[in-house]
Amino acid sequence: MRIVLQRVLEARVEVEGTVTGAIDRGLLVLLAVGAGDSEKDVDYLVAKTLGLRIFPDNDGKMNLCVQDIHGGVLVVSQFTLYGDLRKGRRPSFERAAPPELARRLYDYFVSQVKTAGVPVGTGIFQADMKVHLINDGPVTFVYDAAKSF
Repeated sequence: MRIVLQRVLEARVEVEGTVTGAIDRGLLVLLAVGAGDSEKDVDYLVAKTLGLRIFPDNDGKMNLCVQDIHGGVLVVSQFTLYGDLRKGRRPSFERAAPPELARRLYDYFVSQVKTAGVPVGTGIFQADMKVHLINDGPVTFVYDAAKSF
């Protein structure tokens, strides 16, 4: 499982001109599920996402997490994070999870963030989405759960 975390002042996702999810200050999470991923990967990444201290405290140091600032999380599925660009000019997505597994783990990620009491917005799985954001900093991190265990 791979995520791109972006600290944002605001973010929203639109599908066919309709906003399906939006947050003010918080985190935009682009989420990709790999073929061998499980709930264990989701649990790890949810804990990492919610506990990551990347928001400034009163001294301007990155010392607060999204829960500390009462921020939100916008979760957008993005299988293209598993695009392999090493060969040719067309990406290969062989390492991405099949849609059924990806949807199940995406939904589980969203439910775990909600269970933690954090406001959540989402895109629509497998839809053509337009993501709008104001990156704060900019502060952006890429994380791969498979390289963390």
